[in-house]
Amino acid sequence: MTADIQYDDKALQASIKSLKAMLTKVLKTQANPKIMATVEQLQKQFTALQRDSSPEKRQQLQATLQDLPPETLTEVIRAFSLYFSLLNIAEESTNLRLRRKEIENDKHFWPGSFHDTLLDFQQQGVTVADLQILLDDLQYLPVMTAHPTEAKRRTVRTALRKVFLSHEILDDNRVKGYFREQALERLQSQVQLLWKIDEVRTRSMGVVDEIEAGLFYFPLSLFEATARMYRNFKRAVQDVYGLEAVTELRIPNFLTFGSWIGGDRDGNPNVKPETTALALRLQERTIVQEYLQRIDVVREQLAFSYGLCQPSPEFFASLESDHAFIGDHANTLERKYLQEPYRQKLALMKYRLEQRLAQIEQRIDGYSGQIVDQSYRSSVQLLADLQLIQQSLISHGDRAVAELELQDLIRLVGTFGFHLMQLDVRQESTRHSEAVAEIFTAALGLDYLAMDEAQRLQLLGEAIATPGGLVYDATQLSAATTETLELFRVMAEMRREIGGDCFSKYVISMTHAASHILEVMLLAAQNGLTGRIGGQWFCHIGVSPLFETINDLNHIDSVLRTLFAQPVYRALLQASGQRQEIMLGYSDSCKDGGILASAWGLYRAQQQVMAIADEQGIPCRLFHGRGGTVGRGGGPTHQAILAQPPATVRGQIKFTEQGETLFYRYNNMETAMYELTMGITGLLKASISLVRPVDEDRPEDLAIMGELAQIGESGFRQLTEHTPGFLDYFYEATPLTEIGQLNIGSRPSHRKKQDRSKNSVRAIAWVFSWAQSRQTFPAWYGIGSSLEAWCAGKPDRLEALRKLYKDWPFFHNLLSNAQMALSKSDMNIAREYAALCLDGQVGKDIHGMIASEHRRCVEWILEIAETKRLLAENPELAVSLHHRNNYLGPLNYIQASLIKAVRNAETDEAENPWRKPLLRTINAIAAGMRNTG
Repeated sequence: MTADIQYDDKALQASIKSLKAMLTKVLKTQANPKIMATVEQLQKQFTALQRDSSPEKRQQLQATLQDLPPETLTEVIRAFSLYFSLLNIAEESTNLRLRRKEIENDKHFWPGSFHDTLLDFQQQGVTVADLQILLDDLQYLPVMTAHPTEAKRRTVRTALRKVFLSHEILDDNRVKGYFREQALERLQSQVQLLWKIDEVRTRSMGVVDEIEAGLFYFPLSLFEATARMYRNFKRAVQDVYGLEAVTELRIPNFLTFGSWIGGDRDGNPNVKPETTALALRLQERTIVQEYLQRIDVVREQLAFSYGLCQPSPEFFASLESDHAFIGDHANTLERKYLQEPYRQKLALMKYRLEQRLAQIEQRIDGYSGQIVDQSYRSSVQLLADLQLIQQSLISHGDRAVAELELQDLIRLVGTFGFHLMQLDVRQESTRHSEAVAEIFTAALGLDYLAMDEAQRLQLLGEAIATPGGLVYDATQLSAATTETLELFRVMAEMRREIGGDCFSKYVISMTHAASHILEVMLLAAQNGLTGRIGGQWFCHIGVSPLFETINDLNHIDSVLRTLFAQPVYRALLQASGQRQEIMLGYSDSCKDGGILASAWGLYRAQQQVMAIADEQGIPCRLFHGRGGTVGRGGGPTHQAILAQPPATVRGQIKFTEQGETLFYRYNNMETAMYELTMGITGLLKASISLVRPVDEDRPEDLAIMGELAQIGESGFRQLTEHTPGFLDYFYEATPLTEIGQLNIGSRPSHRKKQDRSKNSVRAIAWVFSWAQSRQTFPAWYGIGSSLEAWCAGKPDRLEALRKLYKDWPFFHNLLSNAQMALSKSDMNIAREYAALCLDGQVGKDIHGMIASEHRRCVEWILEIAETKRLLAENPELAVSLHHRNNYLGPLNYIQASLIKAVRNAETDEAENPWRKPLLRTINAIAAGMRNTG
């Protein structure tokens, strides 16, 4: 039996107690006197129900709810919701405090820190030369998406951050007496303000709202976290490998942020070509504003005087060049700094950045006229000026000053350029096929859609090579095809305006054939992004085919081999100088075939992709389309990277982050720094194959997993595709319909209107709905039955699985994530939602199937992990869920009763008094479970 890991939560309990006392005070002074009493009564009744699940206890709880009018119920729900927000703050603050203590007591910092990782490398015999090889190939690419999974309004997020910062002040031992009283009063007032802020949006989020929501985190935390992260890495190298290693080692910019916000139009008709242009310009404005602020800081710092320092000849030549470029206005700009050469230079640099910002503002406002241009034409020019100043400072012995804020700014410019985030564009494959078919009909009178795959590939290859593109009457094209072509025109325009790095890849969702990739290349060729001229190929676009369903993953081998066999595509890929990127969809594959088939299909797909790439001599990077929840590929990033197949990561990884994941990772600078560090160290560890051989997976282990996946997929499909009434159960025993009214995103919850099928439902809405009703089965259904069936009557097989759990990161991570999801499930609460089904027998039968599998999963995972309780290896999470449960449970009972009231009401939906309280429960439960979709 594995010994449980111990966790001392005294500090956490103290924080919770303090914040809860403030909430109690607010409720007693600012709310209806009945609210606090009702909250306490519901908690007691739910606790009693957990101890004794008798009909009498349940009826007592239901009676309390039935007696509450809508106004009182609304306040009770808000009280629960605010408690979860304060609990999240207490947990984050406590974790930060623990990491700080580890830093104070041990230079290796926390497990997974740069110090800890480099020390482990050193002990493995990784030399400085090996480390350089790793760093030269290192690229960590988190990609923000606008998938609607963030239930909090921005106003609420900002208020929560203020509470967090005020709570942090109380942790400072120097804050005593009167100053501590002041800090407590401020914190109390901020908790009170939270109570007065409505957490429910009154209008739907538009795409522009989503763009601004993503940009919000950069000035808030990510700019400073990025700069500090690079500093910490350099310091860790010095501490572990020595000062000489720092001078030898070249630390490149290995962090790149990406975005889908404003570029992802798959299933979202609100994202237009002009939206994509606006997203990039808003990104550029955000980063240029940051550079201007930091230029001021550096200018204040570099107050060196003529005669007391000797700048380099290159520096003075640059200053003269600036004078010639800017003209007489340069004298005005320098007037205050005639004795200070570096301040003179920085004043001129600031002016050029201000000119760049003015241009951006004009373009955002729609101005299309000629713009007087004395700005930086590219971020390369800005970076060259900053590096010139740094080298000049070093030349007269001021390296220490050169490596302060100036070095941070150099890192930021190298990381963010003028684009901030590299934007991916995404569209579904049929849109391209239809557009290409129209173009061939208009240009050549050919019926493209009637052709087979080989004929399509031949025609596409010839058309892409046509100089200047195909000639046709654009008026013959449909509005959809015209919009698709306009997108490629905008992409070409934005590359010229902002720079070649403003776009990352063009992602093709639902990729089923090699022709789907060449179709995008042909559309790009119509706007000069790809083609052949003077016998030379050129390519300014990279394509990332997305394989999403279980069937897609099974056909990935044939699609890629066919694609790489096309001479035109190989020539374009070589001309681009880029790696081939392949995107794997976690969400849809899990919704399609269940967690076991999805996880295993993705694992095998990664192996196949890298094997084909190696065979073809094509560098390749994998792009992981992960969600926030386990049912959408979520979980801790560090462990997830380490669980990838051996020797498949190779220094680069790209993955999506969204909604509540962004909030919990990036709403505070220190947490953001921790999350970035953990992801990058996971990437370093998983890339060790670049410098030394790694053990391959054992064939017998792969065979076991293949059998388990097959059994698990069969069970999952039996439930979701072959059980009578299952779709009715999904729509009736979860708040799916109500989630669509929550105004948390611009994208519809279904791919096609009026289509209730599992395939039409977006994976986010699928997972969000099951999580709300405490039936988180997408993350675990099929695991228990597959383990039971595989081990039936064969003790040696149980031992084999125990060994897999101990030795194979993939299998361990799979079952660890399942434990987290199982712990968030509650089959007794789920029964309340099942009772909402119009056909009571269907509700009982399907709930029974889910509950039975939940029981099997728990029993078998505990057997394999050799422990007595779930999350024994993750006591922090176990404690967190324990603190939440007494508040989550009553909320679920409230939500189930409100769903019934809303659906049974005869009044108009907008006038239904129970509707708004119901929407509030969705926000509150999401906060309590710390995830949505």
